Order: sequence, then C-alpha cells, then structure tokens
Amino acid sequence: MINIDEFMLTPQEILLNIAKNEKRKRKIKGFTQKKLAEMSGVSLGSIRRFEQTGDISLVHMLKIAIVLDEVDSLSALFSKAPEYRTMKELLEAQERIRKFHL
Repeated sequence: MINIDEFMLTPQEILLNIAKNEKRKRKIKGFTQKKLAEMSGVSLGSIRRFEQTGDISLVHMLKIAIVLDEVDSLSALFSKAPEYRTMKELLEAQERIRKFHL
C-alpha cells in the first residue's frame, strides 16, 4: 500500500523551496542581499535568515515579492477554484458557503 504522506512536502521543505527560488530570482536580477534589503525595506538580517532557513514574515515576503516582480505569484495563492466530481459535491459546497455567510 502507498503512503501518500511520503510524497508530500513538509511546511519547512516548502519554505526552503520558496527561499531557494527567491535567492535564484534575486541573483538573476543582479541584486545582492544588501541591495534587496535597501530596495524592499526588509532588514538584511531578515533576508539572510530567509534564504538560509525559509523563515520570514508574510509582510516581508510580500515586500520582497514586489521588488522581484513576483506579486502575481503570491496573489494567486488560494485562488484556484475547487473542482467537483459530482453535482452533489457542488451543492454541498454551496450549502456550506451559504451557512457561513448567514
């Protein structure tokens, strides 16, 4: 039997992947960590910590994303519409939304 959990990334692995992508994008744009800190208003220490550990506040990540022209990527988070396999699933989802808004 296959354990699906073995194929899923942990939150820490996801954060490290995001940090790796940020570092690659920063270098492509020719920015040092210091230059990115100056342009984004995020401290140099926060940028260093982020690139090493993946740890950063959402506000700081957004500031970095603005400078690196990645706002659309973050804005798309949670925007994917759910897919329903049956009409029953769709109707149940609509009912949950309706109850939530009452």
